[in-house]
Amino acid sequence: MKAIMVVGTTSHAGKSLLCAAICRILSRRGWRVTPFKGQNMALNAYVTATGGEIGHAQAVQAWAAGVTPTIEMNPILLKPQGDMTSQIILKGKAVGTVTAVDYYEKYFDLGWQAIQESLQILSEKFDLVVCEGAGSPAEINLKHRDLTNMRVARYLNAPTLLVVDIDRGGSFAHVVGTLQLLELEERALIKGVVINKFRGQRSLLESGITWLEEYTGIPVIGVIPWIDQIFPSEDSLDLLDRRSRKTNTDITIGVIRLPRIANFTDFDPLEAEPSVNLKYIAPQDNLGHPDAVIIPGSKTTISDLMVLQEAGMAEQLQNYIAAGGTILGICGGFQMLGKTISDPQGIEGETKICNGLGLLPLTTVMTVDKIARQRSVKSQYPQADLPVTAYEIHQGNTEFLDPKKVSSPQRYQYLFDDSDLGIVDINQSVWGTYLHGIFDNGAWRRTWLNYLREQQGLKALPTVVPNYEETREEVLNSLADTVETYLDLTLFLPPSR
Repeated sequence: MKAIMVVGTTSHAGKSLLCAAICRILSRRGWRVTPFKGQNMALNAYVTATGGEIGHAQAVQAWAAGVTPTIEMNPILLKPQGDMTSQIILKGKAVGTVTAVDYYEKYFDLGWQAIQESLQILSEKFDLVVCEGAGSPAEINLKHRDLTNMRVARYLNAPTLLVVDIDRGGSFAHVVGTLQLLELEERALIKGVVINKFRGQRSLLESGITWLEEYTGIPVIGVIPWIDQIFPSEDSLDLLDRRSRKTNTDITIGVIRLPRIANFTDFDPLEAEPSVNLKYIAPQDNLGHPDAVIIPGSKTTISDLMVLQEAGMAEQLQNYIAAGGTILGICGGFQMLGKTISDPQGIEGETKICNGLGLLPLTTVMTVDKIARQRSVKSQYPQADLPVTAYEIHQGNTEFLDPKKVSSPQRYQYLFDDSDLGIVDINQSVWGTYLHGIFDNGAWRRTWLNYLREQQGLKALPTVVPNYEETREEVLNSLADTVETYLDLTLFLPPSR
């Protein structure tokens, strides 16, 4: 099986970005290439065409490779949900919620079997597998149960790149320390070091590169400059580093940074809008007066809602609406907008029922069965008959307290031709939907933004625009162009495809 492995000295070293770039580079060279991450821990998920969940980063890498995302590209997805537990997604389906200790005891062997089976399926369809590690391969307290770093590299006998983030400092120590903690057979697989996020003059780095190559005997095959563009993130730690670089924006949209925020990749299309300033707001922060507020998805809706209430953000949101603001809730954020959320089976934790924000006439009951599926619908608001392609990932059934009020033009309207997917009040001030990826739809996104612009007396933006898929293609091509300039893959490619 032909493969390349990418591991990092730390989390956020740039593994996901580098794998996406390599997938696009090799795809453009004519390779049939696929991404792979044996085990991912992330709250940003994507739903495949078969209704399976995988890490969103692997979906992006699949698009970079020019192929359709499948569950084999990420056979194990762990979704943290507090109290030291995670929901386990095995081969695309939720199979349980366990602690770290229980996971190792109950799912390690099943997980390794799923990884082997997935790699076998991928090897039959593709010329090359680009494998991504997780965190660091040198966590000595975790190596015995590490399913996604050097265990995979050794299984595939894959030449491996070691990526280090130089921007945070200590990069030479990170490289040397990581290599020192690897087993001899693991270290032998490390064929090259990639220095990522470099700012400054390359000449100032040369003496350090020379020392590193002489000391380790491993070549530095790339020095990737700092890439100043938003790339889909795996977890919310990246949000702490995000600061708007835009000037002269017309409207500001606040996104509540929930403790267990999920699928915040929903907002990448808004970040790509030149006229929009996207601002992440912590529950304890002052909300201010943005033109709109989005309450995003959450892995633990009830506990995140309680955080909003305890921090005073719930009251701020209610006052914001009373003063004429606009709120959009997505998935868990949609559920929070209702009257109550109940969890009689304790799926999310010990809290059985919690009062919502009371901004929409609905109630939600958490259920064991999980809905994960792609959707193609037609909009009814903010404009009729706009095609919308998106996906659902949620637990819980949401019902409207009085369907007659929903159908009444004096109170509320359904957002789509499927009434289960969302609602808006007649003033178009409170919006709620179960659809992730809603802003990927260019016409719907621009129409919604134009509603906000109209409130501010601003000129409408053109709505005949491509979907975000085209923008993402431009980002991936730009990323590949940059990385290809600074990365030598000669040592890593098999003689022929």
